Amino acid sequence: MGRLSRRALAVAAVATLSGLATAGDGAASPGPASPGAASPGRARAARELRGMWLATVSNRDWPSSPGLPAGQQRAELLDHLDTAVRLRLNTVILQVRPTADALWPSPYEPWSQYLTGVQGKDPGWDPLGTAVREAHARGLELHAWFNPYRVAGHTDPTRLAPSHPARRHPDWVVRYGGKLYYDPGLPQVRKFVQTAMLDAVRKYKIDAVHWDDYFYPYPVAGQVFDDDATYAAHGAGFSSKAAWRRDNIDRLVLEMAARIKEIRPGTRFGISPFGVWRNATTDPLGSPTKAGVQTYDHLYADTRKWVREHWIDYICPQLYWNIGFTAADYARLLPWWAKVAEGTGTQLYIGEALYKAGDPAQPAAWQDPAELSRHLTFARGWPQVRGHAFFSGAEVAADRIDAMARVVADHYQQPAKPPR
Repeated sequence: MGRLSRRALAVAAVATLSGLATAGDGAASPGPASPGAASPGRARAARELRGMWLATVSNRDWPSSPGLPAGQQRAELLDHLDTAVRLRLNTVILQVRPTADALWPSPYEPWSQYLTGVQGKDPGWDPLGTAVREAHARGLELHAWFNPYRVAGHTDPTRLAPSHPARRHPDWVVRYGGKLYYDPGLPQVRKFVQTAMLDAVRKYKIDAVHWDDYFYPYPVAGQVFDDDATYAAHGAGFSSKAAWRRDNIDRLVLEMAARIKEIRPGTRFGISPFGVWRNATTDPLGSPTKAGVQTYDHLYADTRKWVREHWIDYICPQLYWNIGFTAADYARLLPWWAKVAEGTGTQLYIGEALYKAGDPAQPAAWQDPAELSRHLTFARGWPQVRGHAFFSGAEVAADRIDAMARVVADHYQQPAKPPR
C-alpha cells in the first residue's frame, strides 16, 4: 500500500505476535448472529457516523509531502473534505497532534514538521482552524485527533525543535522501540499533555476530541519501557506495576473528559482502541479471540471499563480483520463490543480497515471488493452499532478495488447526520 501508517505498522506487529497471518483464513459466510437482525436492504437509522480518518503522521494522507506551499496544502485538505461529501460521509477525523506537536498555532508545542518539513516552522496558515470552518461549511463534523504520549519516531532529542517540551524536560521522556515517548506515570506529564490538547478545544469549535490506540506503547520484543524510577516515586499502594500503569491511563481519560466538558460542553470525547480488550482465554469477560496483544495487558488501557462506566462519549474499536478470520473474527468481535456498549450511554462505532482492501499482502477476503460492505450488512444486526469509520483518507480517495464505492452503493445511498 505504499507508505505504511502507524496503524498498519501496529496491526502488522500484532499479527506477527499473535500468529494472525495464518494460511487458510478465508471469509466465512456473512450474516447476523442474533434473531431479528436487519436484512441487507433495510434502511439504516437516520443518524449514523460515517467517518474517515485523515492521518498526518509521516504525511500518510495529508499533506501529500512536507514543505508544500500553504495554498497547495489547503487545496489538498479541501479535496479530502470534498471527497467525504461526495461519498456521503459526515465526519472527518483529522490528526492534529501526531507527535507532541501541533497543526494549529499552539503556545505549548511546536508546529508539526509534517507541514513544512521543519518542526517549529510556521506554515503560514492555520490548518485546524481552516479544517473546522470548511468541514462545517460542508455539513461535516470535524473530530480533532490527538496522540497523547508519542514524541518522535526516533530516539534523538536533538532532532526536535529547540523549544520542544521534551528537550526542556528530558526527565519526561522514555526511549523505547526506536522512538521517544512521554512517561505516562509522571503527574506533570499527564497534566501537560491534557493542557496542550485542550488548547485546541478552547480555540476551535471541534465536534469531538479523538484519541487512537496509543497509550503505553505497543510491546517490542526484547525491550523494556523503563519507568522503574517513576514507579518507585508514584506507585505506592498498587499491587503491581501493571495496575499502576492502568491507573495512570484511567486518570488521563477521566481528567480529560471532565476538562473537555468544562471548556466546551458540546464537544464529545471518543477513543479508537485496538480491537481486542482481552481474550476470553485470559479473562472470561474477554472476546472470542486469540490476539497476541490485549489492550488491558499490553497497552494498559482498560477500554471495556471506559465504556461500561461511560467515561467517554463514544468508542470506535479498530476491528481491522475480515469476517471468518480465525484469530480475530470480525463477526465474533463486533457482537462482543455491542454487548459491552449495550445500556451504557457510550456510543459504539466500528473502525474499518479500508487500507487492507486490495492489498496483495492481505488474506484472500481482502481482495474481494464486497468484504467491507458485508461488514456493514452484518453490523445492522446490532442496534448498538451507530456507525463506521474508515482508515484512511488516502484509501478513501484512491479506492483501489472499489471497496469504498461498494459500501456507498450498498449502504450510503442517502445522506445521514452523525449521532448525537
